[in-house]
Amino acid sequence: MSAHSHPQASRRDFLRRTGQLALGSAALPLALNLAAIGRAAAFNAPGGDYKALVCVFLYGGNDYANTVVPYDTASYDQYSAIRGGGAGRTAGGIALGQADLAATLLTPTVAPVDTLGVPRQFALHPSMAALAGLFNAGHAAVQLNVGPLVKPLSRADYHSSNRSLYPRPPQLFSHNDQASIWQSSSPEGSKVGWGGNIGDLVVPSGAGLNSNAVFTGISVAGNTVFLSGDAALQYQVSTSGAIKIKPVTNTSVYGSTALPAALRALVQQNGAHRLEHDYNAVTRRAIDAEAAVSAALGAGVLTTEFATDSLSQQLKMVARLIKGRASLGVRRQVFFVSLGGFDLHDNLIAQHPTLLGNVSAALSAFYNATVELGVADAVTSFTASDFGRTLTSNGDGSDHGWGGHHFIVGGAVRGKAFYGTPPPVSVSDSKTAGVYDAAAKWHVGQGRLLPSTSVDQYAATLAQWFGVDPVTEMAGVLPNIVNFGGSYDGMHYPTDLGFMA
Repeated sequence: MSAHSHPQASRRDFLRRTGQLALGSAALPLALNLAAIGRAAAFNAPGGDYKALVCVFLYGGNDYANTVVPYDTASYDQYSAIRGGGAGRTAGGIALGQADLAATLLTPTVAPVDTLGVPRQFALHPSMAALAGLFNAGHAAVQLNVGPLVKPLSRADYHSSNRSLYPRPPQLFSHNDQASIWQSSSPEGSKVGWGGNIGDLVVPSGAGLNSNAVFTGISVAGNTVFLSGDAALQYQVSTSGAIKIKPVTNTSVYGSTALPAALRALVQQNGAHRLEHDYNAVTRRAIDAEAAVSAALGAGVLTTEFATDSLSQQLKMVARLIKGRASLGVRRQVFFVSLGGFDLHDNLIAQHPTLLGNVSAALSAFYNATVELGVADAVTSFTASDFGRTLTSNGDGSDHGWGGHHFIVGGAVRGKAFYGTPPPVSVSDSKTAGVYDAAAKWHVGQGRLLPSTSVDQYAATLAQWFGVDPVTEMAGVLPNIVNFGGSYDGMHYPTDLGFMA
């Protein structure tokens, strides 16, 4: 069943289109893309609680094989041979040296077993010591081989010409489209993301979860489809704080102290024309929101230290906003931060360590900040990326892939564990009588992983912890989730992956 054939999805499409017609007269500048145009049903929750989801998006397609690295001898030797490693299990080509991985060896409570029934060991990239420490302390988990799927697929299905029976995610291996599909279940041009769909359920009419719906979804990384819903849209801030409309908030403009007040009155007045009226209403909200955010950020000092790189500073801003949550009037929030630069067809060994080091340090500092704020069990961060990459080397990097490995961090995470099934380390294309062998069936060429877990399963597990009802609401958030929950080709595809307590 496709997303567009599901009745809940059709209802959302109808509401979305009618909403767009009703708001057609409102001019919404991108900088003023604010929430709270409408208010939908809210979650039932006890008074005073708080929960937040934080999406950490790695733009460019992160190289999975040098992030969560095979470490047991047999798997490491396969990895090293494919990636051009040196003699004696030393670094070479785009392979990391086995001895260099010892400090970031992951020690799960239960060893993961791959699809061939072989127990496996993994280490993180040597630059990810902080995140390895979180994993081994039980505060982080790894979801293996996750990527976009419309429905479960085998490799034979992938090569089938019957795309109606065996649909592929559209525009596979395209950066923009796959980033959009991760965030919204649809390719580039999508207007609504699953973070925004969750926000639609939070925006209150009576339950009192968020008294100020503007701050339900907040991006510290610019415009993103992930946070856009039907009623809940994204509010954008920078690493410095709220984005001001400077001519109306400065004390003087062109040397005049009277001009800001005149402009403020002009852009906030109730106009007779519908377009003018709605434009000014949005501007008033922007001015009020900026003042509210500035006040919330001034409420006390956050003592956890963050590095100065972009991702660390974005997550520091998220932590500061969470600290000011009472002032902002919110009890459920979804955040978005990002880091680019992962499209490493070249210079993988030179550039990947800095990127992964930033991810590790930022996630670790952010977790420490949630501990400081007393909300570690209430805040869950998770990584996402356009796609994984090829296991094979193109000489100095790796090319566009499909499935990849991702991290979930937080006090409510069932950590010190791997979820999903490790794929064999293989680029074999062996098949007999048209049937791929047990190693070849889990990639689609060059070690491009065929996902054994869908983004919808990954997202549904997070959404259910957040409060989305798996029976009555989940299909409206993630339309393709109706295609999962059973078994296919010997693999199980649960809608709850189990990594959240």
